[in-house]
Order: sequence, then C-alpha cells, then structure tokens
Amino acid sequence: MYLEELRTLLARHARPDGTTAIDGVLISKVDRSDPPAPSMSGTVLAVIAQGAKRLALGERVYEYGPGQYLVASVNLPVTGQFTRADPGQPALGFGLVLEPSAVAELLQAGPADTPRTGGGAPSGIAVSDAPAALLDAAVRLLRLLDEPRDRAALAPLVKREILWRVITGEQGATVRQLGLADSSLSHVSRAVRWIREHYAQPFRVEDVARLSGMSVSAFYRNFQAVTAMSPIQFQKQIRLQEARLLLTTHPGDVTGVGHRVGYDNPSQFSREYRRQFGAPPSRDAARLRQTVRTPAGVLP
Repeated sequence: MYLEELRTLLARHARPDGTTAIDGVLISKVDRSDPPAPSMSGTVLAVIAQGAKRLALGERVYEYGPGQYLVASVNLPVTGQFTRADPGQPALGFGLVLEPSAVAELLQAGPADTPRTGGGAPSGIAVSDAPAALLDAAVRLLRLLDEPRDRAALAPLVKREILWRVITGEQGATVRQLGLADSSLSHVSRAVRWIREHYAQPFRVEDVARLSGMSVSAFYRNFQAVTAMSPIQFQKQIRLQEARLLLTTHPGDVTGVGHRVGYDNPSQFSREYRRQFGAPPSRDAARLRQTVRTPAGVLP
C-alpha cells in the first residue's frame, strides 16, 4: 500500500538534480541501467520504491530493491549499478541525508533504554527490509512537497520520526554510532575524512591511527570492518576516482593527472587504473566524454 503511493510521489516530484524543496530529502528517478560506475556514498538513508540497485564496497556487494532500504553511515568509495531500470518502469528512490548531530540529539532525547552502541565498528553500509512504519513516514514526508504551507512546521518532525525508525530498527547499530562522538565508527570516520582530504600524500598507518584516536591494531580492525578495505586500499580507491574525474576535463594529460593524485610512476598509474575501470586512462577518458553517466552512489 505504502509503496504504491511512494512511487507516485517520487515520480511526480523527481528533479534532474535529485533535490527537493525539503532540505536533506532526495529523490531519484533513473530510466536506464548503465554499466557499473564509481562514486562516493555520502551518509544517507536510501529507500527503493521501484527498480533495483547493486552496490559494491571493496569485496562486499549489496543489492536492494522495492521495499528495502540501505544506510550508509560513512562517506565511502562505492561502485553502483541499477540492475532494473527502463523508460517504461524507471527506478525510483527516496533518500534522507543522515546528520550526526540529528542522530546525537535523538539518542539524548530518547528513552533511557535506547541502545547506544554495541562495541566494535559495524560495516559502513547495511541493507534491510523497510518496515511499514518507515515507509509510512517517508510517504507522509513526501506529501508535504504538495503542501508548502505545512512544510516548514511538519517536515522536521517527520524527518525526526524517520531517523528514529532507523535508529531503533534492524540497522540501528550502524546509525547510532554515527551520532556518538567516541564510537568506533566515529573514530574511523575521522580517519576516512583525513585520507580523503590528503589522498595524494603518502602516509604511515600508525600516524592515521593516532589521529583517529585508536591503537594501530584496533584501527586496522575497525577500519576494515567499516570500509571493507585496508587504509592503503582505501587511499587507492580515492586516488583512482579523483583521477577519473580529472581525466574528463584533462583527457590528454594522463601522466599529469596521475602525478596530481599521487602516482609518481606512470606505468603503475595506468596499470591500477585499468584494473579498476577496465580500460587504460586515455581510452576511458574518451569514453567518459562521449557518455553522460548517472552518478553511482547510494542514490542516483
């Protein structure tokens, strides 16, 4: 029942840039299944109303379809592909940006027995079936797009309800840690953010572990749990994604782009780029300039 109305609302209010009149609420509508493409996940709740998507994080693969939701609690490099989307039946998705401050506020305001954290860091991405209460709240939030008079007063309340449903739901452990300043996931997020901001620089894992507030052994263990990668593998993913973005505007400067993202050896850059994207940098750049791709994050 809720899915049918959710599809109708999503189809009616979808915009090319995915945004809506409600801050932090995203809508996706995609009418083709492109090849797998890399992107950053963002920190988001994503509910699929129609179609299906496959998302890869390191060696982990997540698939979600109608009536299922995915939560990404850390901004991670992923590769995504819609497996069911066509003009007659486009993929439709609802998204809500997850803000650590909003999670923290709910945890403080909730009942004393609200679970806080379960120890080690959970995976940064998780998938579950969406309960009826969550779908109902998503529908009510989207209805407010047709009710501008009520939107400013009611949208924050419904967004808070949706977040509460997720925090207390099957994947609540992942989202709860997002709002805890001293959780394992928050420590890993600090390291992820540092690596993303300094991806072109070599680093010692010991230094990043200290920056994140963990021992080296705990850092390795928790970083792998959250990202499905080692810190060095994570850095490589970021470097290659940045290189691909740069090559769309500098397709004739493969060596220069490789150097800008941290590769001193052009042969190593070309080899790792081809392994990641299936084609040498120059050929892939030419292909990208001829093809308009759908972003491949959690939501298109």
